Amino acid sequence: MSDPRRYVVRTYGCQMNEHDSERIAGLLESDGLVAAGSEADADVVVLNTCCIRENADNKLYGNLGHLKTWKSQRDGRQIVVSGCLAQKDRDEVARRAGHVDVVMGTHNVHRAAELLAEAAGAGAPITEILDAAVVEDQAMFPSALPVRRETSYASWVTIQIGCDNRCAFCIVPAVRGEEISRPFDDVVDEVRRLAADGVSEVTLLGQNVNSYGRDLQIAARRAGDTSARPRPLFADLLSAVGDVEGIRRVRFTSPHPKDMRPETFSAMAETEAVCEHLHYPLQSGSDRVLALMHRGYTAERYLERLAQARSTIPDLAVSTDIIVGFPGETDDDFERTLEVSAAAEYDYAYTFVFSPRDGTEAAAMEADFVDPRVVADRFERLRTVVERSALLRHQARVGRVEEVLVEGPSKKDPSITSGRTRQNKLVHFDAPVPLRAGSYAMVEVTRAAPHHLLGEFVERSVDARHTVRIPVAAL
Repeated sequence: MSDPRRYVVRTYGCQMNEHDSERIAGLLESDGLVAAGSEADADVVVLNTCCIRENADNKLYGNLGHLKTWKSQRDGRQIVVSGCLAQKDRDEVARRAGHVDVVMGTHNVHRAAELLAEAAGAGAPITEILDAAVVEDQAMFPSALPVRRETSYASWVTIQIGCDNRCAFCIVPAVRGEEISRPFDDVVDEVRRLAADGVSEVTLLGQNVNSYGRDLQIAARRAGDTSARPRPLFADLLSAVGDVEGIRRVRFTSPHPKDMRPETFSAMAETEAVCEHLHYPLQSGSDRVLALMHRGYTAERYLERLAQARSTIPDLAVSTDIIVGFPGETDDDFERTLEVSAAAEYDYAYTFVFSPRDGTEAAAMEADFVDPRVVADRFERLRTVVERSALLRHQARVGRVEEVLVEGPSKKDPSITSGRTRQNKLVHFDAPVPLRAGSYAMVEVTRAAPHHLLGEFVERSVDARHTVRIPVAAL
């Protein structure tokens, strides 16, 4: 019997892409392939692409150039390009990299193994891109497909695909389609299955999670269903998922400030398993720039909702996204961003230099592009502000004992254990014995840095709500 074919999946981009990659890996393994340790050992390489970040296309074609040589070194090797960049530039990928066997879009994950077989049988490349309006249920919600999770204790759960917003800088609606919510009971049932499989932390995924269910209600009303549950459905979903036996932590990403409702804050505060962490994208502190971005809120409203969240949810950590150098951003606009960032006192922030994405409104604003030297200076000034608040908030945690979900040995120092608090803060700490990834420990915070905490192991953690017992032998 011949050895099974081996595969490698390389992922670029957001959590949605990571989740898609897990499903692609699961489908390939269901078809008899096994994971390879490296590209050198692989027969199939899948590049699951993103088109949100700067130079995503250059990185893709650079990797494909390397893989052309890799493919020529052994008969039967295949290359797959999937994801957002494939969805957007389907013809360009085929034109610039004729050695690619399969180009498939964001709604073709469920066909990964079949397309590989079809390409091999045809002896020619295959391009298959579906639009959101015509995809099947299993394509819309990849959580229904086989999976090969990177960790046994944590899992993504897709609750929604697509986006109905039209932010001027964002390509997501063009490559992911319109907003479609997954049925409520399907989500909860999947979480129950995950819990039964040993998962204790789930992250609910969507492009705009807090608008979850809006499309379902509209469809129900149009169909004359007067029993359709009223909003807020996302708050209901948080509560239901958090009540699943065995689930200790629930996270979600990403919400939109314009759709953030008090009921969501209440559900976060009242549902024990929902973590005290809110990712709350600002993008800009200038009302003028926010209007150009089509964000649908003002800086004042943003800060009001943030204050409401913190007053409702004890010990809440807040992270954000901020774009520097959006077309037309003036010095005054940027000063407003610095002011709002300082007032928000973020625990951490993802800051980005604006880069135009073909197909977006902002990409056509070339006449208003900001000088790169000015943008670089602004970026450093913003970084100083957000790191200052992050350090202050981290220093306030020194001396506290935190529950940490163990991720395993630190990547930089294997003698140190790493894990995350409920507030999603990375903690590096000494442990008396090796701790099993996925176990929980109580750790005293001893020192703080802008991007992580340092601590000392206190004891293993037991979740009394679910009567979980972690024997010493399992640590």
